[in-house]
Amino acid sequence: MNVEELSGLPPGALEHFREMGIESLYPPQAEAVEAGILEGESLVAAVPTASGKTMIAALAMLSAVERGATGSSGGKALYIVPLRALASEKRAEFDAYGEFGVTVGVATGNYESTSDWLATKDIIVATSEKVDSLVRNGAEWLTDLTCVVADEVHLIDDASRGPTLEVTLAKLRHLNPALQVVALSATVGNAGEIADWLDAALVHSTWRPIDLRTGVHYGNSLEFGDGTTREVPVEGAERQEAALVRDILAEGGSSLVFVNSRRNAEAAAARLSGVADRELVNVERTELAALADEIREVSDAETSDDLATCVESGAAFHHAGLAAEHRSLVEEAFRERLLKVICATPTLAAGVNTPARRVVVRDWRRFDPSAGGMAPLSVLEVHQMMGRAGRPGLDPYGEAVLLAKGHDEREELFERYVWAEPDPVRSKLAAEPALRTHVLATVASGFARTRQGLLEFLDETLYATQTTETGRLETVADGVIEYLVSNDFIEREREGADEDGDADGGDGAFTSAADLAARSSRTERLRATGLGHTVSRLYLDPMSAAEIVHGLEAAAERPTALGCYHLVSRTPDMYQLYLRSGEDETYGELYYERERELLGDAPSEFESARFEDWLAALKTGKLLADWASETDEDRLTERYGIGPGDLRGKVDTAEWLLGAAESLAAEIDSEWTVAVREARARVEHGVREDLLELVGVRGVGRKRARALAAVGIETPADLREADKGLVLGALRGEKTAETILENAGREDPSMEGVEARYPADDGEVVLETDREREASDGAERTDADPDESQSNLGDF
Repeated sequence: MNVEELSGLPPGALEHFREMGIESLYPPQAEAVEAGILEGESLVAAVPTASGKTMIAALAMLSAVERGATGSSGGKALYIVPLRALASEKRAEFDAYGEFGVTVGVATGNYESTSDWLATKDIIVATSEKVDSLVRNGAEWLTDLTCVVADEVHLIDDASRGPTLEVTLAKLRHLNPALQVVALSATVGNAGEIADWLDAALVHSTWRPIDLRTGVHYGNSLEFGDGTTREVPVEGAERQEAALVRDILAEGGSSLVFVNSRRNAEAAAARLSGVADRELVNVERTELAALADEIREVSDAETSDDLATCVESGAAFHHAGLAAEHRSLVEEAFRERLLKVICATPTLAAGVNTPARRVVVRDWRRFDPSAGGMAPLSVLEVHQMMGRAGRPGLDPYGEAVLLAKGHDEREELFERYVWAEPDPVRSKLAAEPALRTHVLATVASGFARTRQGLLEFLDETLYATQTTETGRLETVADGVIEYLVSNDFIEREREGADEDGDADGGDGAFTSAADLAARSSRTERLRATGLGHTVSRLYLDPMSAAEIVHGLEAAAERPTALGCYHLVSRTPDMYQLYLRSGEDETYGELYYERERELLGDAPSEFESARFEDWLAALKTGKLLADWASETDEDRLTERYGIGPGDLRGKVDTAEWLLGAAESLAAEIDSEWTVAVREARARVEHGVREDLLELVGVRGVGRKRARALAAVGIETPADLREADKGLVLGALRGEKTAETILENAGREDPSMEGVEARYPADDGEVVLETDREREASDGAERTDADPDESQSNLGDF
């Protein structure tokens, strides 16, 4: 089907596609058009990676926008992605539609906001969690949607994030009965079942624009599922993955190597950098050296330097422990084929556009605590990795390879993965942790006002269409309702109560938790309390909110920062740090030293599992306290055995949870609101109390603030009056100093003609030229690192 045959798109869209080199549609795209996607029909597209799923989404969204522009209902589309990184990638792609007047917005954070500015956008890109929060907070523009695209819809199968996507799709369809739903996936074994749930047509195809061959490497031979072979000899002590990377680099292709842990990813990248280095030309070496410098500037942690060292030789590692900037730099350089090989954990297979000519699945087992050891990856996960192989326009083919150490393992890999059909997607909604948050949100946002209404809404989910366990969802929902009532998040009204709240001949309409069990089988009205509305709006797990509320209520004196950090680290919304060997004793000692600061009732040390969780939360809280005491990032990552991305993730999560705790404290009229607010501000900026005012100036971070304080500049008012030479000496950059002075409100922020000045030990002021002279004499005075001049919470 030629692009010229398409109709119903905004003026200029066809010309845009032609400028991109799209003259005709791929077969799956043509099937989608024939199924009515341009006329607003819902569709499930189960087609391989690189087969044009994004174009299918674009046709649906642009036609929806055009229908609204011509006066009928519609005109707004929503594109749901699983990852923030993917949201940024798609937004950059869709921004090109601005050439013909289609506007695009992206929303991924701030779960308390309705993001009203998005009402002016034609296409909105958002994560499933953000869309869920928009529904909870009553974003009015959601009712204007006529098209929603769910990318990577197979992630409904994920126990942690799947229920959110499932419930969000159900709510959007409930809000907009005529909503066009387009679900996309490359790896879903029961696409027909998903289509039935969404009342959608199905396009199921195995067509790819370039050939993808999947197989197993054993010995010196790479055998594919179609029976063909390719010789890839392993030379001497060379590892299989090194031979496969060397082989494909020799013909100009790039490689992705998937391993099962961060440590393995880093080690494999270090080894394979020697393989990649041999294929580099001088221009590439120069560009890679510049990229390595950028990577080192992102973070001063050892991980950053290790990554930069690999990058200089054309290799990289990629995992969740890296900072987001690290991952973006690596992904972009790999897409440009500047980097030749990436060694990654499976997170890279989750939709981000990083195709390679050859994908090597080195590790097909990983540690699974529930299995008590190493367990095979699912077919879905391995097929997602395999789907990264081959990019149209750059690669003549794609290859995905598993590694076997023996003949029996070779046979197993063919049976388990190469010849296997994708796993069916199964709803994980009926687990109590998932239902806790979604039942409260469903009641608080008005989607259900009775127990029966709640069950009827849940009956619209995928779980209801799949389950064979009669009554399971009802049983779990009733248990969740009881939990929410017992924690004052919802109230339950007796059947037959009048408008004044009085039951026929009875007492008050709302019952205590003790009366709930007897009424679980009856139709009762449900309503969220003020506290429940706050919890839902804040996008908290109700169990997290209960932990925070109980901890604040139990505090007999003003909570310390460590107490606040330990409290939020105990919640289900914070992923705790693991206790390494011997650390139970270390943090047990810390617990007894700081016990009075910790909020809530500690479990007995004889309750080994609960006490270990308490100590793991203490370790996590201690990390946050160290960060808020201005400990350097490299020291923290080394001390706690984490990466820069882990540190920033913990800090961001703590900031969010402490902001939520502040709102909860206000809701329950706690006297500790200010203490929580201060703890949040300190963890947000990574500073002690004395710098909180100074870091409020835009551009002044934790290191610049401490440098300014060291020369006596401690407040924004000081910045407006201080000697410019001292400011320049502390900030070490004229442009930086000018910008910060301007942000502080200084009347004349110019640094023209200003010489840097420093306070000497005797109180005199030393010019930059004097310091340079002292340095040349070997006598330069080094300002003390604030971390070295104080006792630190992390030093045992």
